[in-house]
Amino acid sequence: MCGLNGIFGYGSSAPAPSPEEARLSSEAQARRGPDGEGFWSSASGRCLLAHRRLSIIDLSDRGKQPMHSAGGRYTIVYNGEIYNYPELRAAAIANGIELASDSDTEILLHLYAARGPAMLAELRGMFAFAIWDETEQSLFLARDPFGIKPLYYSDQAGTFRFASQVRGLLAGGAIDRAPNPAGVIGFLLLGSVPEPFTWFEAISALPAGHHVTVTPRGVGEPVRYADPASALATTISRGVTREESMRQGVQALRESVRAHLLADVPVGLFLSSGIDSASILGIASDFQTCPLRCITLGFREFEGTPEDEVPLASRLADYYGAKHEVRWVDQDEFSADLDALFGAMDQPSIDGVNTWFVAKAAHSAGLKVAMSGIGGDELLGGYSNFSNVPGWHRRFRMISNLPALAPLLERGVRVAAPRLMRDKPKITGLFRHAGTIGTTYFVARALRMPEALPAALDAGFAAEGLRRLELRSRMNAPIDPRPDSDQAAVTLLELAFYARNQLLRDADWAGMAHSLEIRTPLLDFALFEALGPLIGHLRPGEGKQLLASAPAKPLPEWIRNRAKTGFTVPYAHWMQDLIGRDGAGPLDPANRGDVSRRWANYVLDRYAAA
Repeated sequence: MCGLNGIFGYGSSAPAPSPEEARLSSEAQARRGPDGEGFWSSASGRCLLAHRRLSIIDLSDRGKQPMHSAGGRYTIVYNGEIYNYPELRAAAIANGIELASDSDTEILLHLYAARGPAMLAELRGMFAFAIWDETEQSLFLARDPFGIKPLYYSDQAGTFRFASQVRGLLAGGAIDRAPNPAGVIGFLLLGSVPEPFTWFEAISALPAGHHVTVTPRGVGEPVRYADPASALATTISRGVTREESMRQGVQALRESVRAHLLADVPVGLFLSSGIDSASILGIASDFQTCPLRCITLGFREFEGTPEDEVPLASRLADYYGAKHEVRWVDQDEFSADLDALFGAMDQPSIDGVNTWFVAKAAHSAGLKVAMSGIGGDELLGGYSNFSNVPGWHRRFRMISNLPALAPLLERGVRVAAPRLMRDKPKITGLFRHAGTIGTTYFVARALRMPEALPAALDAGFAAEGLRRLELRSRMNAPIDPRPDSDQAAVTLLELAFYARNQLLRDADWAGMAHSLEIRTPLLDFALFEALGPLIGHLRPGEGKQLLASAPAKPLPEWIRNRAKTGFTVPYAHWMQDLIGRDGAGPLDPANRGDVSRRWANYVLDRYAAA
């Protein structure tokens, strides 16, 4: 895992890139790669590349970056891991290619030289990289299918800049900090900034599963090379039996965890008391020759309550013979870390606090790599949204598709049941926004409804943000082509919004703030394709039971049959002093929606000031 950045002055009238700007951007990302740094300039001086290295594979200097191809035509900066690189490396050697290192970085160079952008179809992993072509004087950038690794860019006046972090680009000092209305409004609605927007007008995210090429003629449009909806439409038509699909699903789960153990340093695991991380532990134990190191967060406010993860996590570690470490966190540490946390938060998010502390604990334990259970709920139907969203859509879509009726019903509820409006604002949101599966999902995930924004913000700014967001089309884009079930549609929506814009993004900035690579074996595109025939066709709880049965020593019944509890942080206890005095009345810890909305307001203020 690493940090990369670069500047390409592609325009004929653009000034030569500034080495000082590139250095400042790189320094802002130093925590992403404390094991080495590198700078390189093309012969013309029109392209500068910089890299910060966290060495995971091939720890020698042979793996340092920027890395050049044998003939010098191509130069790469890369962030991520290619889990099938041993197979790709063996194939390259079989074809007579001489390799100078044992790194996956070098394999990317050879694949691009041989196949160009088509090489992306051969990669299994998480990645963001840029390759300079000295002959063509062009720059090629790509990002993995699920967007596990971030890549941001800015195109201004003939100069193209890119980096692993928004803050890295800003640190160079050449990019305007004017806010993007769509990014701000997107955060206020959903608790995270939806890509390709960022908080800043001048910076965009390269969308997941896309590549883009910059030449002296300009910046091309991002090209999609991998799409979950299209992949799902292909896999569900394979015609295999359900029993065979279940068997293949178990094998694919095992293979994904095995692949994610690839490293030349120890790989650990974030262990909760849930089925996702427990199953990863069980599967990993089948492939490890030494006990897996597991990290569990404990919160003093939860100690001795049903929300305490520690007792069951400890029991699981014993069950699989893992080396278990518990890290206790309390309000004092939360308060002490707030400045550093918001200084590291790359874009505003209402989540990420838990990842910050577990990554901090893993780093303190000496780990460079840790696996996470992110993706299990999204792929295997673990959220209530998988039943709620289709049900709400069926019940409310006729009302939502009658624009004149929805506001009348909303006003009626507001007059007849004001307390219901205050405590459950999403009910009236369904009157307006349940016309499609995508917009119904938006209501399920939203912190507030668009109609509430003009009262809280400048009306013109809010209107411009909503216009750019194009909420209806944006929320339905991930389910085109439409899958064959509403549950499958919810999977695609969870992957495109909650997982990509919040869980994965938070895992990146919070992990990298502690120089920790976080791997997600349950969010793997090859696994997604293998599970395709099952996605959207699993009965309630069946997906998690499939996961629980994947280890050679299946999960014990005391975990398999335990009621689902999300991994929670005692926000309401910790935030009383932060958001309980914001002029909106006393904080109600039992009202999770109220806590989330007011925490979002606090995040907004802190992020803007950081």
